Amino acid sequence: MKSEFALAFNEIQEDKGLPRDVIMGAINSAMVSAYRKSVGASAAQEVKVEIDFDKGTVAVYAEKEVTDEIYDQRTEVLLEDARKIKADCQLGDLVMVDSTPENFGRIAAQTARQAIQQKIRDAERAAQYEFFKKQEGEIVSGIVQAVNSRQATIGLDLKAEGTMLRKDMIPQERFRIHDRIRSFVVEVKDLPKGLQIVLSRGHRNFLRRLLENEVPEIYHGIVEIRSIAREPGQRAKVAVSATQQGIDPVGACVGQRGVRIQAIVRELHDEKIDVIEWSADPAVYISKAISPARVSGVYLTHGSGDNKTAMVVVPEDQLSLAIGREGQNARLAAKLTGWRIDILSVSEAASKALEQIRKDANLAELGAAESETIAKVEALLKQKDEGRVLNLDDNNLIARFVDRFEKRGEADRKVEEDARQAEIRKMRESIDARAFKLNIFDVEGLKEHLQVLLQSAGVETFGDLLLRVKMDPDSILAIDGIGPKSYEDILEVAGNYQFPVIESEPVEVALPEETTEVEPELVVEETAVVEAPTEIEEVEPVAEAVAVEPEVVEELVSTEPEGTPAEEKSFEELFKIDSMRRRSESTEEEDANGLPADKKKKGKKRKGYLVEYDPDSDATIVRRKHRNDDDWGDW
Repeated sequence: MKSEFALAFNEIQEDKGLPRDVIMGAINSAMVSAYRKSVGASAAQEVKVEIDFDKGTVAVYAEKEVTDEIYDQRTEVLLEDARKIKADCQLGDLVMVDSTPENFGRIAAQTARQAIQQKIRDAERAAQYEFFKKQEGEIVSGIVQAVNSRQATIGLDLKAEGTMLRKDMIPQERFRIHDRIRSFVVEVKDLPKGLQIVLSRGHRNFLRRLLENEVPEIYHGIVEIRSIAREPGQRAKVAVSATQQGIDPVGACVGQRGVRIQAIVRELHDEKIDVIEWSADPAVYISKAISPARVSGVYLTHGSGDNKTAMVVVPEDQLSLAIGREGQNARLAAKLTGWRIDILSVSEAASKALEQIRKDANLAELGAAESETIAKVEALLKQKDEGRVLNLDDNNLIARFVDRFEKRGEADRKVEEDARQAEIRKMRESIDARAFKLNIFDVEGLKEHLQVLLQSAGVETFGDLLLRVKMDPDSILAIDGIGPKSYEDILEVAGNYQFPVIESEPVEVALPEETTEVEPELVVEETAVVEAPTEIEEVEPVAEAVAVEPEVVEELVSTEPEGTPAEEKSFEELFKIDSMRRRSESTEEEDANGLPADKKKKGKKRKGYLVEYDPDSDATIVRRKHRNDDDWGDW
């Protein structure tokens, strides 16, 4: 039968949902703390706890020194008692001794209860943090546990609790206790007070995750969400594009008869969602972002950052729809596209164009070319101001005039912007490239509060600072918190900063690879030119021919150019040539033939040749061996 200890352990494991080793570690640690507290043991003394689940017993083992006389029962043990545990121990050794106090089960239960609970709470919180940290940026489901005017507490898995502030809720959304809701995990923090899980239903990525759940094409990457602009509870705009040919991204998100988008709208408490197709052309993209309003033309003023401006011209009857209630449609379109959008009606755009033509001398040529059209447009605008309704042809005439004027202005603005960007690139090239890799907080001589102010103004590197100083120094003075004195300090640092000199590293010169000289093959000619010997030694008759070993033969290369006829030599000169290249060598075989050591001569070893003396004809004969032939021929 299982002990009560084992049953309690299993109950804790099932209740907390924690691994067995985690609970065992918590119990062991608590038991050790209980022992140290009950006997007053030092923290330096090693203590171990063994738990028998079947018997329900706890044994404590403490490290003690072996002595012949005990002064402290907590740290010392007699030699005879120690040898019962370890037979070969000696005085001065350290031995683990069973030191379980009397009634330790009751003492341990009282002392370790709070420690065990704290350890289990810590392990439970660690498991919760690890689980929900992986859920960060995802949708989780929970039950509302408490609601007040500032926030709502949501019960989540693993007995964790999430917090949703009022600003993160959908406006006019009301929760009731025990309602099950879905929310977006914004952030997970492990604070000393406990685990903090921040939830939101107003975050734009909450809409992104809902679309991924409802639209399989988005989940599998066939349709991609490019941008989302949202005002929770009121309206949202989503730009999507297809990654494969033949896929309608808008239709995939809306679904058949709007079944997919309606499920999301119900989840967001009837929040209106506009799904548009993303385009690489900014003019087309902005035109679609203004939907459901109809657009006559989009004219861009290119710039960097917040300087990108688009003027959108719409018909008179579409102006209020394009702007939206309290400017909501235009505001969402600007967030979606990243462009600053100005919306004008056709008549407003025409009045603005006429005023620019009258004031700008550079537009005199355009005014002369469009004089007739300008007169008609002025007359039509006057009629409109009088309250008369213009027909469709008149509106089209004004729209075409505005289109011609704005497109010409757009081309001019494009040329000016290109020239400006070229000037910026030229200035950027004149600055040391190392400046753009140097963080503004690493610039020596620049005060810390100035570094913070510059970084908050978008100056991330020292190169950005130098570029601003060259382009427009007054823009630095315009930064909040920078006065004339700080401005002078910044200019001084920018003008006097010296980069460390780069030491030139030795350049390794690649040496040409050594080419192995190929020894030319022996060229055998009938005659060879050699210098006359100063002394000719007399050669005694050789009883038998001595074969020359090929591997030690020196090769002779003719110095005459190829194709030059060799001069004929007499046999006596040939004999001199061979006698110069012969060397004497003593061998046991020659000693056996009775030849004197000083008279034994041997022709110098030559590859493929045999030199022998014929006593009958009193002449030296040179025999040549062909490469692939075993026969020997006379020279």
